[in-house]
Amino acid sequence: MVEKSFVVELITGLQARPAAEFVQKANRYSSDLFIEKGDKRVNAKSIMGLMSLAITTGDQIKLIADGSDDQLAVDELVAFVSK
Repeated sequence: MVEKSFVVELITGLQARPAAEFVQKANRYSSDLFIEKGDKRVNAKSIMGLMSLAITTGDQIKLIADGSDDQLAVDELVAFVSK
């Protein structure tokens, strides 16, 4: 299992189009992926779950991955929101 806390730097945050792209990237991995914001945890492969967090630029979130490709998933997804 890999966990990484970080600040979202993506100028648009994870709203609409960037959220859809994030979910598409997440679904390429076989690992279970979750995002935590505050006390709420959602499946990172779910567009509705991700949108429910209303993640904006500057938000502190945690990405949790568990599976055979967990480190690869975390590396790509963190890089995506750190543009």
